Amino acid sequence: MRIAVPKETAAGENRVAATPETVKKLVDTGNEVLLQAGAGVAAGHPDSQYTEAGAQVKPDAAATIAGADAVLRVGKPTSEEVAALPDGSILIGYLDPLTDEATAQSLAAKKISAFAMESIPRTTRAQSMDSLSSQATVSGYKAVLIAADEAPKFLPMLTTAAGTVRPAKVFVIGAGVAGLQAIATARRLGAIVHGFDVRPAVKEQVESLGAKFVEIDLGTDDAETSGGYAKELTDEQKAKQTELMSQTVIESDIVITTAAIPGRTAPMLIPTSVVDQMAPGSVIIDLAAETGGNCELTQAGQTILHNGVKVIGPANLPSTMPLHASQLYAKNVSNLLELMIGEEGAKNVDFSDEILDGACLTHDGKLKKDVESFAPPAPAPETETSEAE
Repeated sequence: MRIAVPKETAAGENRVAATPETVKKLVDTGNEVLLQAGAGVAAGHPDSQYTEAGAQVKPDAAATIAGADAVLRVGKPTSEEVAALPDGSILIGYLDPLTDEATAQSLAAKKISAFAMESIPRTTRAQSMDSLSSQATVSGYKAVLIAADEAPKFLPMLTTAAGTVRPAKVFVIGAGVAGLQAIATARRLGAIVHGFDVRPAVKEQVESLGAKFVEIDLGTDDAETSGGYAKELTDEQKAKQTELMSQTVIESDIVITTAAIPGRTAPMLIPTSVVDQMAPGSVIIDLAAETGGNCELTQAGQTILHNGVKVIGPANLPSTMPLHASQLYAKNVSNLLELMIGEEGAKNVDFSDEILDGACLTHDGKLKKDVESFAPPAPAPETETSEAE
């Protein structure tokens, strides 16, 4: 296959969809890889590393994707970039399948076989391709580092000649991949950590990392979907959850929230009235900022100072650690691409494979499935939720 890796064009995007390691693997198995000049520089990979791995470096996007069988990206293409894709080629990247039907339709019009990385099934077999999880690991780790930098306190307990400094209290809401990584990172830095999730089954995971699990009885034993996600709560349960969590939030020096719902506005978990009761100098890191935020005061990409409390809504945290984020993402993409490569490097997209079928957005001139079908089912009274990346 002829595989193209153009440079990302979205503002602030520093990741790249292929690293020298994944390029070498693709070349060694008989594929031709073309990379746009400078595509990996922001992620710590100069062009020379790619040429050593066997890639051909091209001067611009047009030369890179010309005649490509597959195009690998991180972010979704613009309308101009869609128009430039070779008809009938494969596209792999984050494609916003739940909220951007216009891009899906334009990809279908060019008979692109488009695979959305957000839609990789969360099954055991697909773990090596699950970029939501790999990038959430980055987000959870970096969220704690940002909080530690912004907080006016040490995280660990320190015993000094001038006296003892008490450890900071950190509360992590949501114990998915990002939440568990945040818990682990905060504990490594010496903080006292509490964690909460609507799924009682994750209590053991939270406690295994040295944190205390905040138990809240929401009146349901069915808080988890078959895919392992937490379920969205009813309005009554949400109100009860907010009420019971509030005291822990108020008593914490750092709060990290991770709750998001695919294709929908993130659940509001921390109202302004609760922030009003937090001590000045406290910090909230809202990992759901890009979909509305878990705190009422959150604004994506901004830091809001409210009565001395910092409410930070970071955008695209994985891009702030582009070297390792790219290494993880590139391996996810490479593993997915391997499923599409038949004998002698030819395209062989087999939709009887549940992973390819689940991730495919468009194929053969039409939407592979209705855009709505990528969304979790409507509440009855609960629906599937996931974690912010």
